[in-house]
This record gives sequence, structure tokens and C-alpha cells, in this order.
Amino acid sequence: MMTGQTAKAKPEEGLWETIKVVVQALLIAFFVRTFLFQPFNIPSSSMYPTLKIGDYIFVSKLSYGYGKYSFNFNLAPFGKSWVSCCNIDFAGRKVLAEMPERGDVAVFKLPSDTSVDYVKRVIGLPGDRIQMLGGVLYINGVAVKKERIEDYVDTDYEATSGMGPDMVPQYRETLPNGVTYRVLDSQAEGLADNTQEYVVPANHYFMMGDNRDNSQDSRFVDKVGYVPIENFVGRADIIFFSISPRATLWEVWKWPFDIRWPRFFNLI
Repeated sequence: MMTGQTAKAKPEEGLWETIKVVVQALLIAFFVRTFLFQPFNIPSSSMYPTLKIGDYIFVSKLSYGYGKYSFNFNLAPFGKSWVSCCNIDFAGRKVLAEMPERGDVAVFKLPSDTSVDYVKRVIGLPGDRIQMLGGVLYINGVAVKKERIEDYVDTDYEATSGMGPDMVPQYRETLPNGVTYRVLDSQAEGLADNTQEYVVPANHYFMMGDNRDNSQDSRFVDKVGYVPIENFVGRADIIFFSISPRATLWEVWKWPFDIRWPRFFNLI
């Protein structure tokens, strides 16, 4: 026969077990977000058609190693004292680092304001010469292959920031290492379709948006410029959720109409 003391103990044990499970789940989530994958949402049209406003992405922190901007707190003691025991770059800023590759889509801290996160594509590596001429990208004096494909249908005028038209000229670019992706080029002679030749400094990268006429990127030296390796947060790997900007993440009642189901779990 169960005594009153035993009956009282069982609910307390059940509550304690529930608390332990919740704490463990929170610790696992904290570990994953801090060291492995961090979620970001896309607020601008600079990476259309690859990334859209309202996309939520997972960024792999492990891809480029850890540095002072890899975490949301100031506890990363990664400096030159780690050179002897870890694989870091020559600037002594990244731990267990693989270098970004041409064509990667990456999240980084804006050099002029490290409180701001940007997402762009890696175009230029250290030592590269980058230039735009007539809307064509040149890397080390060689034109990047650019093929005209079907127009991008922009019925909500998201890619053109509300300016229209709804059919945007779309191209397929192929980088020297074989990475292929789509770009939008809405204006024949856009603001940054003809540029100076940029020479990427050591330990820096040249970043560009896929929406070429609607992207503030490394072509604008006074705004973005060359991005130091230590500013990289991680590589954008997958879209895990996507919703039209007509709705917010919290407006659940709009989800059946505004969620972009086909974009779920798309690799970037």
C-alpha cells in the first residue's frame, strides 16, 4: 500500500526529471548555436535569387574556424599564443580554420561596423585582382563566364526594392573553380557595373551580392571594402525556413498563405 510520503515524492521526482531534461536541452541548444550552427534571417534583397527576404538560414561556424566574432560574447581568447597548438591563419585570428573558398556564401561582420552582419558571396581571394566592366566580372584579368538564362519573375518587387519591373534579367555565372550560381542584373549600366581594379590584400576577401544592382558590397570601398578573415562568422549552408515579407515569423495565422514551402531545407 502506497504511503502519503511516497505519493508525495513521486510528483517531486517527476518535476525534477522534467527540469533536468529542459536544462539539458537548453545546454545542447546553446552549444550548437555557439560552436556549430547559428541561425540568421535575410532582411535585404542583395542576394536574390539565391537568398530571399524572409529566408532563415543556418550558418556553419566550424567551416572557417573560430575567431573573435564567432561568438556573441567576449570570451574568445584566441590570439597569437595559440599559434603553436592550433591551425590558425598568419594573422593569428582564427582557430582550427579552413579558408573561405571562392563561391562560398558567407556571413561576416561589416568592417566599418562590427555590430552589423552581412551575407555575400566570396568572389576574390587574397592577392586577386577584381574588376567589373560592362556588368561582367573579371578575376585576374579574365572574364567570368556569364550566360543569359530565363528572366527572374519578381511579382512582389522584392528583388528590385519595389522599383519594378517584375521580370528581371537573370544570368548564370561560373567562377574559375567551377562554382555556378545565378545573378540578377536589372540595369544595363548599373552604379557598380564599371569599376576600378581592386587588389585584394593579404588575409582579406572580396565579397559581392548576387543581386548585382541592389547590393552594397566590396565594390563600395568606403562602405564595405575588403573583409578581413577574422570578420567571418561562418558559411551559409542551408535554408531551414522561409516566409514572405508580407508576414512575420510570429503571424502564425498567415503561414498557410505566405510560407515558401519549396525553399525549406534547400542547400545554399
